[in-house]
Amino acid sequence: MGAAPSPHGARSTMSTPDQEAAAAMPSGPEAVETPASLAIERSRSRTRMPRAPRLDHPEHFLSRELSQLQFVRRVLAQAKDGSVPLLERLRFLTISCSNLDEFFEIRVAGLKQQVQHQLVNPDPDPLTSQETLAAIDVEAHTLVQEQYQVMTEMIRPALETEGIRVLPRANWSEAQLDWVRDYCQRAVLPVLTPVGLDPAHPFPQILNKSLNFIVSVEGRDAFGRGSGLAIVQAPRILPRISQFPAAVSGQRYDFVLLSSMIRSQVQELFPGMEVKGCWQFRVTRNSDLWVDEEEVDDILHAIKGELPRRKFSAAVRIEVEPTCPADLIQFLLDQFSLQRSDLYLVNGPVNLHRLNAVYDMVDRPDLKYPPFTAGLPKRLVGASDLFEEIRKGDLLLHHPFQSFAPVIELLRLASKDPDVLAIKQTLYRTGADSPLADALHEAAQAGKEVTAVVELRARFDEAANIDLATRLQDAGAKVAYGVVGFKTHAKMLMIVRREGNTLRRYVHLGTGNYHQRTARGYTDFGLLTCHEEFGKDVHDLFQQLTGLGKVAKLRRLWQAPFTLQKQLVQMIEAETKAARAGSPSRIVAKMNALLDPTIIGALYKASQAGVPIDLIVRGMCALRPGLPGVSDNIRVRSVVGRFLEHSRIFHFLAGGENAVYLSSADWMPRNLIRRVEIAFPILDQELKERVLSEGLEPYLQDNAQCWLMRTDGTYETGPRDRTRPFAAQSRNLALLADRTGPVAPRLPRS
Repeated sequence: MGAAPSPHGARSTMSTPDQEAAAAMPSGPEAVETPASLAIERSRSRTRMPRAPRLDHPEHFLSRELSQLQFVRRVLAQAKDGSVPLLERLRFLTISCSNLDEFFEIRVAGLKQQVQHQLVNPDPDPLTSQETLAAIDVEAHTLVQEQYQVMTEMIRPALETEGIRVLPRANWSEAQLDWVRDYCQRAVLPVLTPVGLDPAHPFPQILNKSLNFIVSVEGRDAFGRGSGLAIVQAPRILPRISQFPAAVSGQRYDFVLLSSMIRSQVQELFPGMEVKGCWQFRVTRNSDLWVDEEEVDDILHAIKGELPRRKFSAAVRIEVEPTCPADLIQFLLDQFSLQRSDLYLVNGPVNLHRLNAVYDMVDRPDLKYPPFTAGLPKRLVGASDLFEEIRKGDLLLHHPFQSFAPVIELLRLASKDPDVLAIKQTLYRTGADSPLADALHEAAQAGKEVTAVVELRARFDEAANIDLATRLQDAGAKVAYGVVGFKTHAKMLMIVRREGNTLRRYVHLGTGNYHQRTARGYTDFGLLTCHEEFGKDVHDLFQQLTGLGKVAKLRRLWQAPFTLQKQLVQMIEAETKAARAGSPSRIVAKMNALLDPTIIGALYKASQAGVPIDLIVRGMCALRPGLPGVSDNIRVRSVVGRFLEHSRIFHFLAGGENAVYLSSADWMPRNLIRRVEIAFPILDQELKERVLSEGLEPYLQDNAQCWLMRTDGTYETGPRDRTRPFAAQSRNLALLADRTGPVAPRLPRS
């Protein structure tokens, strides 16, 4: 990879972006101006900055919640982008909606609890929890309004132009209405249970994020009960969107929402009564699962017992269609103990995310990203023995551009190989029905020593992980749930194999989960190695996770919560020292989130010393770039594209040695202090160059999907070159994906 001069006159493998171009970013239509920065400005105006900047001053940090909403904005921007294939734009819209759902379930719920219990915001934030909620109120309402505008004014008309219609009731033909009546009689009405509200029928329990209707009814029923209200809940077993048969519709891609069908037939639920009105609503609840691990004997049974409560925990938001009468809206707010600020009036389906089903139901490749076949490292194409190839030297896999299949095949091979004695693996998000789980299950049944460290507290995957743990235990595997108080987020696989008179450890370390589906949609790196020191380190880590003992001194790996943060600070300080001495220095890091105040403080000091720092942060970032005298030399960018950026890469010039680490950890307090994480070095020079040239440098050159962070925490589109666009993800696809045809290169099969 070609070198570029650093601001200190040194040559580095990482090119430095054009700072003048970054300073001249547009502030017009492509700039993302939001109410989020207003709260920060209000806070700044009442806080006098010290003359000598204190690096830990709250004004030097940004709100994580408002930063998270900025990421939702960048995803929503993809839905507006006419250069993105139409059905992909629909998908980006639905992703922005699901991201916002999770934001309310976790972050807003947590802030409300802080306010309720008068807790101090633990983050170094210029805003109090109450102020953050007020800022969220403005920003989130604006976001929701924009989401529905994008759907109704941009995506829906474009879909209709392509012959893809989601038809409201007013647009149904007689044949379509007859089909809806028949479908509802057969499949919908028999499973609906209307609840009339009276002293004998209290307001029912409403599931988190479920589809519901409040119905106004007049007349007298069989028992003489008069007019009133009823609640109709749509069971989750019913599909939220259905496709009209072509013979009925005359069109191939006409769809109908379950909410429209229920409203059209709701009168059938109240025979002899008159339905005066029917309105959708949806409630979002606190979904943060909490278990006092030190007070329970079996964390699996404790979490299993807590999961049902998540469905009915405290409400944090309600969505209602705007035609609902004001008195009924207030009635619903009272039922869920919510304020007017928690109310979102939505001009359309109360859950736009459900429209994601259209993407899979429409066979229009011309409206989607072009398909590709993931490639393989050259050494693996046609290879006959994976173990032998790893012995020849380390192998680097870059997903999704390169296939995840070698990891699956290695585990399958190990499960059947009589020379393999033991397999140990961490599992965070995998799923009980994955091929990895199948291989571990087969290995355990074959009598091999199988150890699985299953993280039961992986948010929203708790139930799947409980099933996985139970299945592996039943097969005879040793299953551990990590360490009390610390989530196990490290991605490690170790295979112990007898070779002659010795035992050799084969190791896979990664930045992403052992999940073949996300490996097709998330950018991640994985390393396959039998390096002796890596094997010993991973062995020690598994001993630590399953047994008892003091912290082992690792040879190559950095580990949270013990050494990772300390080692990162030391590497940053080394660059700081070099810059102060007039020597070349450089830091480039890529991650999902940057919130840790210790790391941010070290980066600020490095910037003050003159270290050029480029940070590629997909989502939340509490660091403020471009602060005079504090972060002048720091640039923060985010790339949002076809694949979810997920890899964590840390590059330090290190006196010309170009230290490169891959990691499972973001630079967040939870990752560095409250989780078991690892960072591992890339030792092979060729592979190190690959990480830099594939994982970092293209993202600094991206002029198609890049966003630059302003000092106030908002973002603007990076410099766009419409004539010669360069997108990092597209470049890696062209470089690494298989070009031999639609069939992936063959791997050795056991």
